[in-house]
Order: sequence, then structure tokens, then C-alpha cells
Amino acid sequence: MSLFTGIGRLRELPPADMNVQDKIRELQSFITEHYYNCTNEILRGLGVMYTEDERFRQNIDKAGGSGTAEFVRQAIEVYVGRE
Repeated sequence: MSLFTGIGRLRELPPADMNVQDKIRELQSFITEHYYNCTNEILRGLGVMYTEDERFRQNIDKAGGSGTAEFVRQAIEVYVGRE
């Protein structure tokens, strides 16, 4: 959840800002290192889940502040579009 806290601190920046994109890269790397190979396709699916599953949305917003889950989804869309 600390990754989401860090991303939440950047919510006032555009999702395409390089500081935000660096955090998304960290998120993908963390998932790959600790759980499974997080491809861009999987990451995109996670972004959708973070906003559409109320449990995820609530937990992410609790960690990073209101709107963080949606911001993460938007930033992931930018990230996977670049790769």
C-alpha cells in the first residue's frame, strides 16, 4: 500500500508526468518481483480492477487519498500505451 500512498501524493500532476510514470513502473516491478510476471496487459487489467472493484478502490483511496485508484488507472493507461 505504500506504493499507492506515494502515487497518491502525486495526484495533482498529470498521469503522464514522468514522476507519476516512474511510480507506475515501480508498481509493476514490485508485483513482478513479489508475485508474478506483471506484463503490461496484466497491469492494464489491474488498473481496471482497482477502480471497478469497490474493495480495491476503497483500500487504494484510503492509502493515497480520495481519487487515487482512478488516478492510478489513468496513469497505467498512459504507461502501457508507451510501451
